[in-house]
Amino acid sequence: MSGVVHTSAEVRRARYAVAAVFAVHGAVTGSFATRVPWIQEHSSVSAGQLGLALAFPALGASLAMPLAGRVSHRFGARNALRGLISLWTLALVLPSLSPNLPTLCLALFVYGATAGMADVAMNALGVEVENRMGRSIMSGLHGLWSVGALVGSAAGTLAAHLGSDARLHHALASATLTLLGLGACRWVLDLQASEDEEPPPRFALPPKSALLIGAIGFCAVFAEGASLDWSAVYLRDQLETSAGLAAACTTGFTLTMAVARIAGDRLVDRFGAVRTVRTSGVLAVLGGLLIVVAEQPAVAMGGFALMGLGIAVVVPLCFAAAGRSGSNPSLAIAGVATITYTSGLVAPSAIGTLAQATSLMVSFALVTVLACGLVAFAGVLRAGDRRKVVTPAPAVSEPRH
Repeated sequence: MSGVVHTSAEVRRARYAVAAVFAVHGAVTGSFATRVPWIQEHSSVSAGQLGLALAFPALGASLAMPLAGRVSHRFGARNALRGLISLWTLALVLPSLSPNLPTLCLALFVYGATAGMADVAMNALGVEVENRMGRSIMSGLHGLWSVGALVGSAAGTLAAHLGSDARLHHALASATLTLLGLGACRWVLDLQASEDEEPPPRFALPPKSALLIGAIGFCAVFAEGASLDWSAVYLRDQLETSAGLAAACTTGFTLTMAVARIAGDRLVDRFGAVRTVRTSGVLAVLGGLLIVVAEQPAVAMGGFALMGLGIAVVVPLCFAAAGRSGSNPSLAIAGVATITYTSGLVAPSAIGTLAQATSLMVSFALVTVLACGLVAFAGVLRAGDRRKVVTPAPAVSEPRH
């Protein structure tokens, strides 16, 4: 990297800017998720066809994420994030414009590809800011993503309640979020590649370090995907609760994750990444056990809340560790992101398939077993432990104009 050193005030400002980008990214996701029923009806697709279409975002993200490092290398971190977050916010309008299954699949592929590249770029910049501040901020950044998703979901719920056309809703949301994202990108760190630095490959297998770190992320995201998609069904079918109480369980799980992420940085700074994840893993395992043995709704809801607390900080710390695990942080982050996206894709279907063959209780027993991996293999996150860093990485600023 080349340039001048940032002041501490510029680094703090960059932190808030990246946090705003995370919130914008989350708001796009929330805005889309609430209008999926409208999109299904408008595209005239069946439930099975919709399930097929919803696999395309993860496919697009997995194929495109390795390109994010090359984009940043060529255009600089700030310009790359500015372009990628804009593509992501603008891609929000595409699914609602799709009249049939093929166009919907194509739209969701583009939607996922832009989401994944923006995800890698903003996480890489988050790690850079964390390095310069010398303390953990990644958990809080992902907490802001959750807050953004909640805000986007709330706005989408209101639009759906009012019977708004999703094309109009998403056009307005896209325009608003694009402006907010561009405004925030003005203050992020503008890191430039040095002249003798080799550009990253267009496509490459994740480094070994990313595979190990990604395995931890896989366990956490599997539990997250299973809980988000199946917690309400678990309470309704397994414990015969009302639809309202079942929905409240999912909301509670989401809120505990958001709160834990926002508060997680202080815990990481005090106890380190490894101890934090091991303790979190214990909470997740306890939560899974409560879910499996629950005979009363309150016990299961408490279990899902503990599960949310237990997995909340794991993925942010995986990105932080990946960003310090080798000579090519963007490639490592892309590798971890690809693994976690894959986990989020396979978890809901895997839970459903196992539940059909056995029961939902057995499915969440599997989730509990995977949560044990957080306790057993937390040591691979040692690269992301802020307490192991004696001197923050040298700060680099944007070129003078």
